[in-house]
Amino acid sequence: MSSLTVLATGPLTTVQDVGRPGLAALGVGPSGAADRRSYGLANRLLANPDAAAALEVTLGGLSLRVDAETWFAVTGADLDVLVDSGSGAAAVGRNASFVVPSGGTLTLGMARSGLRAYVAVRGGVDIGHTLGSRSTDTLSGLGPEPLSDGDVLAVGPRPGDLPDLDVAAVATPEAGEVELGVLRGPRDDWVVDVDDLVRTVWQTSDHSDRVGMRLSGKAPGLRHRDENGQLPSEGLVRGSIQVPPGGEPVLFLADHPMTGGYPVVAVLVANDTDTAAQIRPGQSIRLHWSRR
Repeated sequence: MSSLTVLATGPLTTVQDVGRPGLAALGVGPSGAADRRSYGLANRLLANPDAAAALEVTLGGLSLRVDAETWFAVTGADLDVLVDSGSGAAAVGRNASFVVPSGGTLTLGMARSGLRAYVAVRGGVDIGHTLGSRSTDTLSGLGPEPLSDGDVLAVGPRPGDLPDLDVAAVATPEAGEVELGVLRGPRDDWVVDVDDLVRTVWQTSDHSDRVGMRLSGKAPGLRHRDENGQLPSEGLVRGSIQVPPGGEPVLFLADHPMTGGYPVVAVLVANDTDTAAQIRPGQSIRLHWSRR
């Protein structure tokens, strides 16, 4: 088996796969890749199984050394991808498969747009399962610890199939205002005027992570109809938009809690949860009602 040695992690790098769906009755969240679209593309470019574990890199800065010839694909955030085979670093393309020779290094620059990059290796990252998944859940602590400098990661056996795509034509994540579709409810009647959700241009605060992002906009935000009302805790899903008493919505992402006591006034359409995972602190968000 070949291996990857972590030389630098950047701000945060975790192992992610498709997560732990179906365990909500046990209080276990699904977790998994925050941007499932980019994660899935990285594996397809290498003919990996759909659930092969990859690395999710926040903002960039990851550097790896390989001990044998290894095929990679990098998707997601717009950043430089550099391969050094011993004679100097050379740039390779994103959204395409490429090889790093034995003893060579792979280094990611810092993202120009987008927030999360996905580094897949042909054969997948081979690390122990927790409840059927290799994903790191940053809220519950399930799964492997976030990567640290000096970690050594085993690479799984190469799949028998060969990739049938060299380069994927994928749009770069937006650097400016992002538009997301939302569905009403289930507690949209708990705020004075739920249409303020789509009338307001929201900014993503720096209180954002894999659990979720807080949105700020014009004061007083979304006001509760009954300021003294109490709502029993209810289940949450990825993409839920919850409104605390302060009026600033919270948009939940991959590592969201399983329940919450504040009203959920809207939920992102499924495809837009991947787009939301690439939104950086400070970016603007405009929401619109969707019929999907």
